[in-house]
Amino acid sequence: MRPILKRDNSHTLNWVILATLGFIWGGSFLGVEISLIGFGPITVAASRVTIAAITLLIYAYIFGDGLPRISSKKDKRVWLHCLGMAIFTNALPFSLLSWGQQTVTSGFAGVSMALVPLFVLPLSHKLVPGEKLNPAKVTGFLFGFLGVVLLIGGEKIFASQSGTPILLLAQLACVIASCCYAIGSVITKLCPPVSTVSYASCGLMLASFMLIPTAICFEGIPSAPDSLSIMGIIYLALFPTAIATILLTTLVRRAGPPFLSLVNYQVPVWAVIIGVMVLGEALPGHFLLALSIILGGLFISQFTAPRASF
Repeated sequence: MRPILKRDNSHTLNWVILATLGFIWGGSFLGVEISLIGFGPITVAASRVTIAAITLLIYAYIFGDGLPRISSKKDKRVWLHCLGMAIFTNALPFSLLSWGQQTVTSGFAGVSMALVPLFVLPLSHKLVPGEKLNPAKVTGFLFGFLGVVLLIGGEKIFASQSGTPILLLAQLACVIASCCYAIGSVITKLCPPVSTVSYASCGLMLASFMLIPTAICFEGIPSAPDSLSIMGIIYLALFPTAIATILLTTLVRRAGPPFLSLVNYQVPVWAVIIGVMVLGEALPGHFLLALSIILGGLFISQFTAPRASF
């Protein structure tokens, strides 16, 4: 299998991958809600990464290069990046979001992902060559920050829930998860060239090694769950985890972390729409206003920036 390619000028394919990721991830919060009916939050995270890891490992050994090698210094660095991906793209955010969604709505969890670009931009500015901040990106960053403040800044935004300590902790868990995704995307961008499937399957495998004993320790062996919860786990494993992991890794390598961060402006829209239409969640007016401001920040930071920044 050919190594992951560096960024190129194939913007059309980049946008197609981005739109697909937005829809898949937007629906992942519905999958978490369904899975939590019969499983604990860490068990949900452990199950989705384990099934996804097995799926990708089978694919990697049949159609690809299997796991990355460990012979040279570069190979060991790849494994170090895989470990970083396992922690910051899989284990931590999956667990935090699952735990948070026991209290907050799927729409809130999805909208909180709009925070990811706020963390990605300064990280890329410091760590990724050629990903420097410019006035357009800074302005878009500030617009996005304003939208997030409007979204989570007060109880009136979530009128159906009281400002209890557990609610604040659940909201904070979603915010920390978005920070983890930002760190994970930069780690992926800085990884030496490696097969996409090898990298993704290795990260998921390492994440499963972390989460399985953690889930057993804190939540025990799950009792016989209902079929709906099992279907939710399978959906999470195959679509938002296995398939989306390959798309994520490919897109970061092709277009860079800031471009990947655009997906987090689509995710909240899909999450809110699915939450309202499928789960019957309330749609406060502040949701729409906050999303409008965030999308305005997206336009400013991406479409008015010089093309060389892509």
